[in-house]
Amino acid sequence: MNPTRTILSSALLPVCLVLLAAAPSADAIKQLSEDYFMKRPSQSLHGGMSLDDARRAQEDFVARLTPKLGPRVGFKVGLTSKAVQESVGASTPVRGVLLRDMLVPDGSTVSAKFGARPIWEPDLIVVVKDVGINNAKTPLEVARHLSEIVAFIELPDRIVAESEKIDGSLITAINTSARLGVMGQRVKIESTPEFITALAKMRVTATDQAGAELVNAKGDALLGHPLNPVLWLIKDLAVTGETLKVGDLISLGSFARPEPPRPGQTVTVRYDGLPGGSIKVSVKFSE
Repeated sequence: MNPTRTILSSALLPVCLVLLAAAPSADAIKQLSEDYFMKRPSQSLHGGMSLDDARRAQEDFVARLTPKLGPRVGFKVGLTSKAVQESVGASTPVRGVLLRDMLVPDGSTVSAKFGARPIWEPDLIVVVKDVGINNAKTPLEVARHLSEIVAFIELPDRIVAESEKIDGSLITAINTSARLGVMGQRVKIESTPEFITALAKMRVTATDQAGAELVNAKGDALLGHPLNPVLWLIKDLAVTGETLKVGDLISLGSFARPEPPRPGQTVTVRYDGLPGGSIKVSVKFSE
């Protein structure tokens, strides 16, 4: 082998890697936002970027969404299942933000083509009661600073083209696929060991309009406990100098694998086993 050629190849390799992992340009973010509103798969962003670049891309992307979708009302935690993390080569959860007009009421009818690559997930939202939550270290401490649990069907959009290789940074850059979400019934949170145990043991089921079971999961499907995603979020926000605020909504992640919506389908998600009583939420998918 030619030694000179070997040296040149080795020297060029890091440059190639840098080019592959380049930060998204302003034009790329502009194109992503245009694709988002046109509901078409985007090829403007690619995997392999650094987490810092992904966070900056998300910030710029959300800034372009805000004029049409309203201000931030909370956060979304994604990749809260080990199986889902491994499927995209990620080792930790990711976070995005929820904007006001992304959220629709219980029983809403939503087009089955609500996004470029739409899916639905059985999720759950918690509401921040006070800023003391930012010092919480355990699920019980988190519960002391939350007011309610809200039944929630998230309607994400895997907006990147199917040909793109997905990783945690790309998911971060596209704001963790946030598009829509249906908010249902609520129950007050009790900051007791019994309530914390009940949360982990609660049964989460999804059924269709004929009563056929689509999902059957337990509360501990989310990082071992439904409030563990909140603990992760608190730490992750601290890295970027951010904190949770009173009234923030936190989407905790999917209890099961996401599914594509079908026209004419009605999905109802129930949460059974909570001391305050069962809660549920429904959405109907139109043509």
